[in-house]
Parts: sequence; C-alpha cells; structure tokens
Amino acid sequence: MARNGGVAWMRTTEKIDGYDLSTSDTEEVHVLAVDDSLVDRKVIERLLRISSCKVTAVDSGRRALQYLGLDEEIQKKETNGFDGLKVDLIITDYCMPGMTGYELLKKVKESSAFREIPVVIMSSENVIARIDRCLEEGAEDFIVKPVKLSDVKRIIDYTTTELREGEQREGARARRRGINKRKQREGDDDLSSSPPSTLSSSASSSPSSSIQSAAAPLSPSTLDSPTRRLKMTSSE
Repeated sequence: MARNGGVAWMRTTEKIDGYDLSTSDTEEVHVLAVDDSLVDRKVIERLLRISSCKVTAVDSGRRALQYLGLDEEIQKKETNGFDGLKVDLIITDYCMPGMTGYELLKKVKESSAFREIPVVIMSSENVIARIDRCLEEGAEDFIVKPVKLSDVKRIIDYTTTELREGEQREGARARRRGINKRKQREGDDDLSSSPPSTLSSSASSSPSSSIQSAAAPLSPSTLDSPTRRLKMTSSE
C-alpha cells in the first residue's frame, strides 16, 4: 500500500533470494543511484539500504552531475539542496531522457576528481554492443534489469574491498611520511647539537708550513751550488 504518494515496503522480516531483508544501522558505502523511473529508483534504493549502504537517489544524469559538482550551468540556476557527501559508487540506468547513463559515465571518467569512482550501468535490454561500449569506457559492471539483491550484494562486496584496500594504502603512505619527517627532524637535531668541526693537523699546518718555508733562509746546499760559487768568483 502506498502512503503519501510513495511506496510502502513490507516489514523487513522476510527474505528474498536467501538474503535477510533486515536493514543494518551501519552504513559504510555511499551510493549515488540514478534512474528516471520512480519504481526502478525505489527498488534499487531499497536493495542498497538492505545492503547497509547510504543512498542518494536522483532522477536524471544532469541531477547526478549537479550533485557531484560537475554541472556548473545547473548550479548557477538553482540550489540543489544536496549535502555533498563523499560518493563511493554510482549506479545508473542506461536509457534516460536528456542524458543517458553512458554519457554520465563518460562525464565521470573525464573528471580528475571522480574518475576513480566505480560506475555500474543498469539496463532492461541485454544488448552486447551496449555492454561492451560501457565496459570499454570504464564501467565497473553492467546489470540487466530487474536488479536482484544478489547483484547489489556482489557490487557492494567488491566496492567495500576496494575501499578498504585504498584506506590501507593511504594509511601506509601516511605512516611512511611520518617516519621520513621524524628522521629528518632527528637529523636536523644531530647537526645542531654536534660541535664545530676542526681542521686536521695536516690541513691546519699546511698554510703556516708554506709561509715558514717561504721565509726560511737558504740552505747551505743552495749557497754551495756551482752556479753560486761561479757568480761569487766572477764578482771578485
């Protein structure tokens, strides 16, 4: 039964495809769901919430771009009212008026800020050429409607795994940066606390030795040289 124009869902005590429909309080993955069909949008939103996801549902590709901040024209004309939460996954219908799911996929993959977000395409038509086209453009997966809970579970499982691995890599990089900074500080402290270096005895004595040797009187061997004696004899 519908309430206030919406869709009234059954109590979460039943099971579909062997999965428990009870929702969880812990929401880990934030999914942006895009579909122009209200019924299909409510179905995918419900399945995502059952899978413990936080969901933002919009009815067009342009609204999805607006939410991501990629459509400046719409942003100038109106305020979207979205809270700007970080998006971990985008699930979009393929056939939509105005902007198709394929065009939305291209916009996302062209953005340096959002190209790493997985994009899953949904379609009621199992067209091989369309599937290949989306996968070649960078789609993570292609689902044929009606979307089942097993499809959503599979998508969320590998999305959660990728997010966890990404957080672990980022944590490792942060720890390495902290270690490098600590080593650099320790090296600076060692340099500031070490006594000034002294010249070696050979280096310190070299200039004075050169001066002394330059100012020293001629050695006897120099005075007794044949050339010196010849000059002295000629002068006499």
